Amino acid sequence: MATQWYTVFCKPRKEFQVANYLQSNDITVYHPTLKVKPVNPRASKIRSYFPRYLFICVDFEQIGISALQWTPGSVGLVEFDGKPAVVPDLFIKDLRKRIAKIEAVGGLHLDGLKQGDPVLIKSGAFAGYDAIFDLRLSDQERVQVLLYWLGRETKVQINANAIDKRHRQH
Repeated sequence: MATQWYTVFCKPRKEFQVANYLQSNDITVYHPTLKVKPVNPRASKIRSYFPRYLFICVDFEQIGISALQWTPGSVGLVEFDGKPAVVPDLFIKDLRKRIAKIEAVGGLHLDGLKQGDPVLIKSGAFAGYDAIFDLRLSDQERVQVLLYWLGRETKVQINANAIDKRHRQH
């Protein structure tokens, strides 16, 4: 058996601790993170792309699954039918590219956005339009906004990096 990627499920807000522990034990870890611009300046400026999850590349025949059972901060491996779920190499490669693209534009800028906040759509088919932030979608790169278009309010799903928060005019 060769090395393969697997997913580790962590306790809340323990991804960094688990990643550091595993790396210190010579396990290859990929913990996708993004730079964010939090409203609170004391809040973390780096967040997990998949909260509570990280990826490891191991050969269980060499290290044994028990090496991961007592990792501090970890709940365990993601499994199906009692077997660790293998993550395809292509998924990891695509995820690295996606994270690099987000980082190339300065990270996510959505911290502090609440439902009802005014936003400006700065790129894509609706570039230049004002809209109302509605919600983040489960895919962290997409958001739903309410756009007044063609005489009615329409829900539109767009790339999260395509919007900027507007400050209310007084």
